Amino acid sequence: MNRELIRTICPGPVVPAAKNYEDFQRALTHSPAPGVIILFADINSLPGLLAEAKQHGKKLLVHFDLMEGIGRDKAGVKCLARMGVTALITTKSQLVKAARDEGLIVVQRLFLVDTEALHNAIKMVKNLKPDAVEVLPASVPEWVFARLARDTGLPILAGGLVNAAEDVAKALANGAVAVSASRRELW
Repeated sequence: MNRELIRTICPGPVVPAAKNYEDFQRALTHSPAPGVIILFADINSLPGLLAEAKQHGKKLLVHFDLMEGIGRDKAGVKCLARMGVTALITTKSQLVKAARDEGLIVVQRLFLVDTEALHNAIKMVKNLKPDAVEVLPASVPEWVFARLARDTGLPILAGGLVNAAEDVAKALANGAVAVSASRRELW
């Protein structure tokens, strides 16, 4: 079920990635995307952000690794789930299972800097079974997207180093279902 839900939150082409509260407000009011990635927040501000997102009919994808004031462990994941977070993004493989156990949508963020990183990422993703993966940078070659899709069967988001509409178009053409971008002009 969550694999289909990720496509409803991140249907493409661009999912806004808010770096601050002003970006968040802009994403809520000026982006057609049903989801917003939160790259800022802390344990105190998150409940208010969740309430605002709900008022605008948006879902939040919280980048858990960037959250302040909450442990990056099972208890922290449980706390986010109880607050009403829909999805989390993390580079921390140990959090994927905990988040899935709490019913959260999980996006495993992968930094693919070379072929060995790709091989290790595929093994990890097959073992952990997140709902989707986010590949960084978005400019990785087409064959990388094809290999990830073939070997994992998961939706692939692309992010990082997205500066222009051409970057978005290239990532989508290469096989990403959506692109996360912090540049407001791309939303």
